[in-house]
Amino acid sequence: MTEATKNLSKEKLAEIAPPPMAMLAELTHRCPLACPYCSNPLELKQASQELSTEEWISAFQQAANMGVLHLHLSGGEPASRRDLVELTKAAVDCGLYTNLITSGIGINEARLEELANAGLDHVQLSLQGVDHEKADLVAGYKGGLDRKLQLAEWVHKTGIPLTVNAVCHRSNMDDVPAMIELAQRLGARRLEVATVQFHGWAIKNRTQLMPTKEQVLATTETVEQARKDLEGKLVIDYVPADYYATHPKACMGGWARIGLNIDPTGLVLPCHAAETIPHLKFENVRNTSLHDIWYHSDTFNAFRGTDWMQEPCKSCDRKLVDFGGCRCQAMAIAGDATATDPACHRSPLKSKMLELASEQASIEDGFIYRGR
Repeated sequence: MTEATKNLSKEKLAEIAPPPMAMLAELTHRCPLACPYCSNPLELKQASQELSTEEWISAFQQAANMGVLHLHLSGGEPASRRDLVELTKAAVDCGLYTNLITSGIGINEARLEELANAGLDHVQLSLQGVDHEKADLVAGYKGGLDRKLQLAEWVHKTGIPLTVNAVCHRSNMDDVPAMIELAQRLGARRLEVATVQFHGWAIKNRTQLMPTKEQVLATTETVEQARKDLEGKLVIDYVPADYYATHPKACMGGWARIGLNIDPTGLVLPCHAAETIPHLKFENVRNTSLHDIWYHSDTFNAFRGTDWMQEPCKSCDRKLVDFGGCRCQAMAIAGDATATDPACHRSPLKSKMLELASEQASIEDGFIYRGR
């Protein structure tokens, strides 16, 4: 714990960081799919280690008391938890807006109805493609696309808002126009065109997943045009390819500024991939309150503000726009979590990153699946 922050007033704590707005609850790492871009850690947490129903509900209550508004129920596949309906109802009772992030596998119509009756506010459904053979190949699960399309139909019947999350990479990025059309047919209110982020298991498949620069430029143009054409009908979020970017993204809106994650065992993380930074030590909600972790832990304060920054970030006029970019990406490419995100054109490693992207985008390998 950071000694200097322990006795600060509520007002002073707010100067360090505003209260979190969102929390990602990774209920489990169990998942029926074997996606080669999975962002979960290389070492998955076992079911026997997962937080109990009561422990998760306590975490939800703490989050709500801190000011969290949005709760994302994720995994793995959250439907692998038998208590998913109970957890959803408890979160709703805490006043949290609940978003279920699902592969669509493991939820039948009756269970979806139970979730709707529990007060579930939103469903985010992942799609690996629009072509059955290709989508099932990416997911490593036969018949997966059919199951997803069926769930989308049931969600539409309940009236729960639907977001389609189209995870894009070299194998399916040319299908983005068809993904946009499919999202409209499914009655989605929002579409996330999300280029794979190379963390976790995705690093093992970078040669097969890395899009070409031509694909990235075409996709960006497609998304920009679709946003204009579908304004007021479909909201399109776009996560572009970091490796080809000019400026880095404000990852997570800046380190520990907007949201937090809890993994299946109760470890509290500033972002999904934070465990890839080896010197950080994470506290557990089983032993320490979310309030103390958010405001007082060394890990959550590690990259807040600008004092930690090196040049060129330290003197950059965008340092309060992108906050130096992604710390995990800096760790992965530069070997230093305090370095400028190599996605930035001012990083001395930008040329290396572009060369890596170009080289890997030209290699044809087969997917390496989890557990295969």
